[in-house]
Amino acid sequence: MHRGDAFRTFTVLSGGVGGARFLQGLLHLLGPAARTEEGPAVTVVANTGDDLWLHGLKVCPDLDTVMYTLGGGIDEERGWGRTGETWQAKEELAAYGVEPTWFGLGDRDLATHLVRTQMLDAGYPLSAVTTALCERWRPGVRLLPMSDDRVETHIVVDDAAEPSGRRAIHFQEYWVRLHAQVPARAVVPVGLDASRPAPGVLEAVRDADVVLLPPSNPIVSIGTIVGVPGVRDALRATTAPVVGLSPVVAGSHVRGMAAQLLTALGIEVGAAAVAEHYGARSSGGLLDGWLVDEADADQVQRVRDAGIPCRAVPLMMTDPGATAAMAQAALDLAAEVRG
Repeated sequence: MHRGDAFRTFTVLSGGVGGARFLQGLLHLLGPAARTEEGPAVTVVANTGDDLWLHGLKVCPDLDTVMYTLGGGIDEERGWGRTGETWQAKEELAAYGVEPTWFGLGDRDLATHLVRTQMLDAGYPLSAVTTALCERWRPGVRLLPMSDDRVETHIVVDDAAEPSGRRAIHFQEYWVRLHAQVPARAVVPVGLDASRPAPGVLEAVRDADVVLLPPSNPIVSIGTIVGVPGVRDALRATTAPVVGLSPVVAGSHVRGMAAQLLTALGIEVGAAAVAEHYGARSSGGLLDGWLVDEADADQVQRVRDAGIPCRAVPLMMTDPGATAAMAQAALDLAAEVRG
């Protein structure tokens, strides 16, 4: 089976950097087939649990990382933010003593948040705002927020100054200020239970030919998207095969803080354990197939014993070609399980 020829429409549930880089590989693989007569063949449902309000502006890190990466505006070295960025506004805010100083908005990035906030204030939902922003960036995919409703992930950490001995902080404070270097005691996605899928999200899952879960964080990226009421049911009901790629290689995350958050939930930090966390769709879970890295080949049978077809392939996204090969492996497994 060559490229994505077994499938016509693709839905990808994505976090930030890992999801965006996987999408680069998928589009590299598909080539011209990434666009159909009706529009992009790839729909991306992006996590918005990392979103925050900062200096009166709505900031959507994962949506913007996908948009900038696929639109050619990302800082490739960092994996986030704009290329050629400057930080004069951040420096001026710091000179005024305005907090937080640990999360800075670059001058070029600032324009995106100004436009987004202006449109939100005018009454447009986040999904419509995202479509408008993508008119500039032309990412080659249909980019959807998981929800138009406000959802913000908080992390519970130890704090001896609090009567309870703990406090909840925004995910971005845990990741950007604390660098995920303190134990996470719990993950609290505020507003998730009351949220609704953004327009087009459920249809993108139900009507796809294949659904892919890239190597994004299984707790605060994929897990948050799946936690939007209706999304899990749509994944279980779709006729499309659902195939995921492990974000854990040789017992550690490749990037980010998956290990800390898996540990907080009492989940083993391992490729097979993440697959078991998602579960086999044949027994009420999410997965029809799972890819682990070659370094975790000894875990393939354990995943299969959990009822999930599994293969070991290279999963390091070192360049577009290597990432395209990962996407091809995922599509090959999806074609196999579909029969």
